[in-house]
Amino acid sequence: MIRAVPRLFVFLGLIGFALLYIPALVMMAFSFNAGKLASVWAGFSFKWYGALLQNDQLLAALSKSLVIAGIAASLSTLFGVFIAIAFVRFGKFKGRLLLSALASAPLVIPEVVMGLSLLLLFIAMENLLGWPAGRGLDTIIIAHATFGMCFAAVVIQARLRQFDRSLEEAAMDLGARQPFIFLTITLPIIAPAIISAWLLTFTLSFDDLVIASFVSGPGSSTLPIVIFSKVRLGVTPEINAIATLMIVIIAIGVIAGARLMRRKAR
Repeated sequence: MIRAVPRLFVFLGLIGFALLYIPALVMMAFSFNAGKLASVWAGFSFKWYGALLQNDQLLAALSKSLVIAGIAASLSTLFGVFIAIAFVRFGKFKGRLLLSALASAPLVIPEVVMGLSLLLLFIAMENLLGWPAGRGLDTIIIAHATFGMCFAAVVIQARLRQFDRSLEEAAMDLGARQPFIFLTITLPIIAPAIISAWLLTFTLSFDDLVIASFVSGPGSSTLPIVIFSKVRLGVTPEINAIATLMIVIIAIGVIAGARLMRRKAR
């Protein structure tokens, strides 16, 4: 029996979505503004998209953010798989409580505290080991992978707990052994969770501002850092243009992914 949703819930939901999407739609509309002011409409124009293609600072920051997010997400997902397997498959082992605390701490630690602690760690490593020499892309990648693997572990761990172990046992009865079982049976089944974990950690890394501000140096500013520095002087239509392109690309990806999942479900 399908129950009707109370009107109050529908109304509150619409208000929430309006507060979320109306500002984004207004920003997208002003990306086509012909004037220099981002808040005063002066006509329709595509000129700021052309100006964006000539803005080397924004394009360089965008490419750095994509590279950092891609590498950090891959490392986070890899370590997240190891952590999830340790928690789900090996039961109670020595040091489990400590590992659980270490894996959960970045989920609740404020980003300011984490960024400062990582900065002090990198300074100490540079003084003792000579690496990393200053702060740059490598330190940002390490920092993002450090907190990203905790989120990836949570996502993958939830899927592994629902995994039917009888499939692996049947493969062992037929003579299969590890790592063949993991690569041909376990990995394809948990692949959607791994992809979800990668996308989540990619988004967290690409969107991060606080931690990257602590562990970045000259010449390694990511897109959020560049945008934040420009916002202090006022939002320009170029910022609206690059934000609009990001929203459109993400929307296309989400729609394509939803349609693909629907086809597989059918």
